[in-house]
Amino acid sequence: MLTLTQNAAAVIRNLESRDDLPTGTGVRIAANAEGGLDLELRPAPEMGDQILDEAGAVLFLEADAAAMLDDKALDASVDPEGSVRFAVTEQAGRPETNGMPG
Repeated sequence: MLTLTQNAAAVIRNLESRDDLPTGTGVRIAANAEGGLDLELRPAPEMGDQILDEAGAVLFLEADAAAMLDDKALDASVDPEGSVRFAVTEQAGRPETNGMPG
């Protein structure tokens, strides 16, 4: 299952807690036609979405996206202008990241 870095959880909690968003808002990740992923704030999950609540950061994972991200970690950073950038990485401690054969 997808995991979140501490940075990603903090950024997502900050996004979801904006006063202009309804309670229960989460970040939805969905696979797109180009084989990539789209992220957007949504007031609720869509039917079939997996819900991930990690350290108070709520994600709604569309089924294809959940499969793509099953063994990944989501990281996030904020640049000096306040723009958020998300990155998908290998999960820490997985064989492919620590030099051990998979």
